[in-house]
Amino acid sequence: MRSDALTTSSVFEANRARGAVRFDVHARDGVTRRGVLHESGSLRVRFPSPEGEGLSGVFVNTAGGVAGGDSFDIEIAAGQRARLTLTTAAAEKVYRAPGAAAQLNIALKVAAGAHLGWLPQETILFDRARVHRRFDIELDEAASLLLCEIVVFGRTAMGERMEQGEFIDRWRLRRGGKLVFAETVRLDGNIGAKLGRSAVAKGGAAIGTALIVPGDEPLIERIREASESFAGEVGISAWNGFAMARFCAQDAARLRADMMAVLARTGAALPRLWLS
Repeated sequence: MRSDALTTSSVFEANRARGAVRFDVHARDGVTRRGVLHESGSLRVRFPSPEGEGLSGVFVNTAGGVAGGDSFDIEIAAGQRARLTLTTAAAEKVYRAPGAAAQLNIALKVAAGAHLGWLPQETILFDRARVHRRFDIELDEAASLLLCEIVVFGRTAMGERMEQGEFIDRWRLRRGGKLVFAETVRLDGNIGAKLGRSAVAKGGAAIGTALIVPGDEPLIERIREASESFAGEVGISAWNGFAMARFCAQDAARLRADMMAVLARTGAALPRLWLS
């Protein structure tokens, strides 16, 4: 490799974004308060004015998106009877990665009687983006969780699609110390062709997951009552004490509308940024 190419490569590697946020929340006199907060790099979290007894947080990535080789770590602990809802200031864009994949690591811990809502806006993968994401979730048996994620393969509003790249998404959920859900999604190579397969996305460009704990058959039936309004495909099931809804649609707007319809049936209050 030529020396100028080596220099360019080393500069690129040294210029990668790093970010980390760690904090805990606890309930005091029925009101959720923030504990110790640690921020580093380009990742920030801001807390708007309180909404009722719960606390809302908004993540901001000052790097302006995620590029190859970037690394972001989030660790959050909700103490007993605390109520916390988290979202992002905007959709997160993951750009083309000529080298190493971006790394996103999220660890969530929820104590007895506490509730955590993880409701970020969409993650948009540009063509040739490469990203590895990992969720590690620990729930007390008496805790509750609402976790929603939407992934869009290309800027569909701009007529763009993701054709090549890599997306690895690893989820592990433990409840009362026991592993109750484990899944790893891997899409790489010619992602556009794979999404076109009937058994994968049937040509859809957006997928989503809503994980609801606790979840049971009565909740599933309430969600299914809204099925006539769905613009995309939605599958709902419950097992091991939690419920899950899977989404697939032609574009992000349709999937987002379906997700909002499902969340409305759970009784969850959406972050204000979802409604703007």
